[in-house]
Amino acid sequence: MDREFFGRRELPITPDEVFSLVCTQVEHLRKIASSAGASISHVKPHGALYNQAARDPSLADAIARAVKSMDGQLILFGPAGSQLIAAGMQRGLKVAQEVFADRNYGGDGQLILRNHPLALIKDVTAAVHRVVRMLKCGDVIALNGTCLPIVADTLCVHGDGADPLALLQALRYTLNQQGINISAVGT
Repeated sequence: MDREFFGRRELPITPDEVFSLVCTQVEHLRKIASSAGASISHVKPHGALYNQAARDPSLADAIARAVKSMDGQLILFGPAGSQLIAAGMQRGLKVAQEVFADRNYGGDGQLILRNHPLALIKDVTAAVHRVVRMLKCGDVIALNGTCLPIVADTLCVHGDGADPLALLQALRYTLNQQGINISAVGT
């Protein structure tokens, strides 16, 4: 729907449209995976829809209903503590609460919008320390200084960040050094 901006613009969309869109995309992805001898294990909405569903219970429920209708064994990824996670749990889905290594949080627990100059964390060391804190302490410091509780089942690193490869390498090294196990969600 928003190819020009890679799905990062919030567009007006109804829960019925979201339900249909998610079902269609999951089915397309399932066919692509099957043709390659693979299968899908989880669904993660992208971009603006992901953020809208984090805040809007009706959009979150539409996504959870769609995932459940396609395959109740799929894991629904969503921002930690969000409406999307709550909707997935209410629908009886397995959920994975996602945290972000390279994005700043607002005092409300939502990601800072990408058009904000401090939305992205560009310093690899700062991002790594932040992830270790999220995993070991179960909290994150928001951009306004608020300490927010957070649950981290899965970690997102954006491929279009400042230096995603360096961040991933530093994360793997540091997490291993800290004795934090890295594994695929659901294993």
